[in-house]
Amino acid sequence: MSTVSIDVCRVLPLGGHSRIVLCMRAETARPHLSAAFLATQDDPYPAYAQLRDRGPLSRAELGQWLVTGHSLVSTLLREGRLESRMPPEYMRITLGDGPGAEFLNRIVLTRTPPDHTRLRRFIGRALGTPVARRLTGHIGAAADALLDPALQRGTLDVVTDLAVPLPVGVVCDLIGIPAEDRPEVLIRVISLAKVFDAANLTPADLHDINAALPWLHDYLGGLLSARQDEPGGPTLAGMYWEESATDRLAVADFVDNMLFLFHAGFETTMGLVSNGVAALLAHPDQLRRLRADPTLVPSAVEEFLRYDAPIQNVIRVAREPVEVNGVKIRAGRTVLLLLGAANRDATVFADAERLDVGRDPNPHLGFGGGLHHCLGTAMARLMSVIVFERLVRTVEFLGPAAPPVRRRHASLRSYDQLPLLVRPR
Repeated sequence: MSTVSIDVCRVLPLGGHSRIVLCMRAETARPHLSAAFLATQDDPYPAYAQLRDRGPLSRAELGQWLVTGHSLVSTLLREGRLESRMPPEYMRITLGDGPGAEFLNRIVLTRTPPDHTRLRRFIGRALGTPVARRLTGHIGAAADALLDPALQRGTLDVVTDLAVPLPVGVVCDLIGIPAEDRPEVLIRVISLAKVFDAANLTPADLHDINAALPWLHDYLGGLLSARQDEPGGPTLAGMYWEESATDRLAVADFVDNMLFLFHAGFETTMGLVSNGVAALLAHPDQLRRLRADPTLVPSAVEEFLRYDAPIQNVIRVAREPVEVNGVKIRAGRTVLLLLGAANRDATVFADAERLDVGRDPNPHLGFGGGLHHCLGTAMARLMSVIVFERLVRTVEFLGPAAPPVRRRHASLRSYDQLPLLVRPR
């Protein structure tokens, strides 16, 4: 018996109107699972399991492939013929020719060597393990300052009270943004962040992006100029002037990558912390295990990255024909690497659907891999370890205060609200 499935392949703003492309195909009694469908699910993991059952590579939307197997995702993250920069036609249709498209073309995520190498080296100096270790005490004090009022009043929204303000404060310190300017800067960065969900932009979103970018360029450019006589020091602005004139990045490149750093710096940590807390609430036995043995917190953070990764997928475009698993993918086709599906591949992870805070080994792909492996891994891990150490040591009771609100995004998985009742130990 055959069924016909209709799949919304793309919804794109086009001249002020939306064009919906429908795909129809006859199938033998199995659903047609698309990237657009997966992005709308509160729990995408059953759909991931169906995709993995079909094999590590599945056809999806028009011109798109979904990759679910751990081994194949890991391999393709390192495949040089797949690039992260979207085709010019796609950029023009989704973002037009304004500041948003220029921004995406300048950030490290879409650059190739040697530009990518220079940008990654520079940003890595600010986010690497040595800097993270140096900030341990500062981050711990900031986490305490956020948690203490929540414990006194008995309520904590994990997102708005902790998982956003902690990384935002740390990233602002790294960039050198004064405390009095941070609320306005954050509002603009949140508007800019819509650019990373380009396929779902509305005309209002595009207006917000194109209004936020000139303001942020003026602000950060001014901040950079003000540090010109202060080369060196702990901020990125100071590090910029420390570079020799012959090796210094263009100001536009530097500013756009500071903005990308700002966005990436709090997005990953926000998702890791909020998803991890939600996972512990759903698995009280694992929360009890952590309280009994807080030394398991670092491995628990790795397990949160595997079990419910903040980055669910990354998209790549074939710049030339690529043969994958016996299938030829034509140049220009998009390949969606489903990190969330790969992280529950039972051929790699024993009892893969179960949360295990002591899981070892744990070769998850929560931070991606290859050339564009997440730059903020050391900082996100450190902040998350500090947060969970404090939660298991200082909080006697964690329970829901109201229903959580899931965030809707094509590639990022986290919460907008996660309100809890809390009681100190």
